Amino acid sequence: YNIEDSTCTILSGQFAMILVVFHERLKEVAEVNPSFDEARQGMGLQVTIHSLKAEEVVHEKSFSGSPHIISVYGADRPGIVYSVARELAQRKVNITDLNTQVVGSKERPVYVMVLEVDIPENVDRKELDGVFEQIKKELGVSISVRPIETLEL
Repeated sequence: YNIEDSTCTILSGQFAMILVVFHERLKEVAEVNPSFDEARQGMGLQVTIHSLKAEEVVHEKSFSGSPHIISVYGADRPGIVYSVARELAQRKVNITDLNTQVVGSKERPVYVMVLEVDIPENVDRKELDGVFEQIKKELGVSISVRPIETLEL
């Protein structure tokens, strides 16, 4: 198998991995599935496989914009993801990755959210910053936005 794309994370102490793989000969789920039986049984893994159509596999960035990291943190409470995601969606900002975690003690939990986004060139950054200022006040969180340095290969 050739691993063409992957992401891995630990979620509530559980390791999770998503792979896009290619095999020259094996094309159908029924052909690929038995390859993972040993890992399922020997390591107690849950492996789910489904096939992708050629048009579903994207090797190029399909969104034009400026990549940024948005960091949000504050006391854990409902509405943080919703408020930030709603404002980004209204401006057609593409969320390419989102990670959340509650850190700190049980007495003082802190919610941390880190988003990788592509901000379209036509988005007014000052207006977006103003919206984030409003969210900061409403929810009592800190929000920072910074560009990602990209490497052209």
